[in-house]
Amino acid sequence: MSQRQLPIVAALGTTQTLAWASSYYLPAILADPIARDLGISSNWLFAVFSASLVISGLLGPRVGRQIDLVGGRQVLSTSNVIFAGGLALLGASTTLWMLSAAWLFLGIGMGLGLYDAAFGTLGRIYGDKARSAITGITLIAGFASTVGWPLSALGLETIGWRETCYAWAAAHILIGLPLNLLFLPRTARVQHIEGPAAKTCIPIDRTMVLLSFAFAAAWTVTSAMAAHLPRIVEAFGATPAQAVFAGMMIGPAQVVARVLEASTLSRFHPLLSTRLACITHPIGACVIGIFGGGAAAAFALLHGAGNGILTIARGTLPLAIFGPKDYAYRLGLIGAPSRICQALAPLGFGLLIEPMGRWVVAVSSVFSIAALLALFLLPRVDVALNASKMPAE
Repeated sequence: MSQRQLPIVAALGTTQTLAWASSYYLPAILADPIARDLGISSNWLFAVFSASLVISGLLGPRVGRQIDLVGGRQVLSTSNVIFAGGLALLGASTTLWMLSAAWLFLGIGMGLGLYDAAFGTLGRIYGDKARSAITGITLIAGFASTVGWPLSALGLETIGWRETCYAWAAAHILIGLPLNLLFLPRTARVQHIEGPAAKTCIPIDRTMVLLSFAFAAAWTVTSAMAAHLPRIVEAFGATPAQAVFAGMMIGPAQVVARVLEASTLSRFHPLLSTRLACITHPIGACVIGIFGGGAAAAFALLHGAGNGILTIARGTLPLAIFGPKDYAYRLGLIGAPSRICQALAPLGFGLLIEPMGRWVVAVSSVFSIAALLALFLLPRVDVALNASKMPAE
């Protein structure tokens, strides 16, 4: 990473940490107290949360098109305002309808302000050379749960869940918005073209379909494990303490894997690291299947390492294959199925765990292997051509 990239990467990494901590990771801490105060089941809160993820996925292509047109500064800054409004409304909620409206706003904020938008912004700024910057912001934002969960828990204990939501809203206005406005450069607006060519049209060809499928399958596993990993390792015989320790290992494993991607694996085409990311979960499933609950931490480390690289690959692999033209819009198209699968996976795997028990890891492993097979089916000419260009740029 160059010295010129460092301020932008640091700013974006910070704002991404804030965005993830105050949206995606928020229900894990606040769902139960919110549900209690509103007199509803926590299942309702997770249902509207899942709906917000679907909304964010459906917005992805439109958001990407806007970033390609005007750059990410306006889009990411707008996300801070919408996040703040959604969190303020969440803090003020007294009914299920207000809660639903709040998560509608937060879903729009996630569509405008999470990784796909940040990756698209870096692609717009740096073009083909965005890989190291993408890796950099994921290294910082990889600590979003590590930072967000304790802060939300502290707020819940000291000032209550409503004031915690207000505090997160204030952080978007006082921290996130200034960072995005001050550090993200203004990019020249793409000149408007009249006629049929005015609207970008990206063909949904074999490569696009295979990439969308691979990321959707892989992120299904990621989302399912984020919700159910402790329950799954306990089904293998792990004690509650071992299950908690295993969950704690995922974050460090992600960061170590991203450091590896930034150093050793950066010399190779991103397709290699993406394939590695898809195989680690099935290997971990074999380990815990053979050695039982005592290997819960090893399972979590392998799963977390794959997840850490997969987050980077979501941005770097499409850039390496297709190049920077219409990159953000293409990311939105590829990422839309992933967001929807992320929303549905916790419920789907939750329904499977009771009848299948520990054998549910066979299902998650099938998803990971299906993603791997899709990556091997990518047209060789596309990957080879881009791989041959990379050193010359």
